[in-house]
Amino acid sequence: MKVEISNYEDDGERTINVRIDDYDTWSMDHTLAPIILPMLKQLKETKHGSPIVDNEDVPHLPKQGISDNEAIQRDFFSSKEQDELFWSQYEQRWNWILDEMIYAFDCKANKEELYMRCNLFNDSFRIEQERISNGFRLFGKYFESLWD
Repeated sequence: MKVEISNYEDDGERTINVRIDDYDTWSMDHTLAPIILPMLKQLKETKHGSPIVDNEDVPHLPKQGISDNEAIQRDFFSSKEQDELFWSQYEQRWNWILDEMIYAFDCKANKEELYMRCNLFNDSFRIEQERISNGFRLFGKYFESLWD
């Protein structure tokens, strides 16, 4: 695989050249993981905002709103402290999602050999695999939120 993507030019266009070899698609998950992993890490470090994260994806973190049926109000806060708390919760929730994606892609890119030696019927393997699968699920769900 060879990928070249230029910067945006003054006319708003950029040049994209992609060559895919036959062996790149043999195990595409292993081909893409080392590309996606550093992009996710860089996004987490340089992001300038956080998208809305669904409560069911971060059940261990505080919910936004008072009850499950309450709509989130984003345009009015009674104090600066409430405003800061609201946006820090957004960031906390998005950082957790990004961390789970990073964990999944790191395991795929760098730790696959560990899984080949594991007992597939071991509870710790099952728990680990569920976390990895959830990270990939979150990647798909929030794919259009991977912006800076």
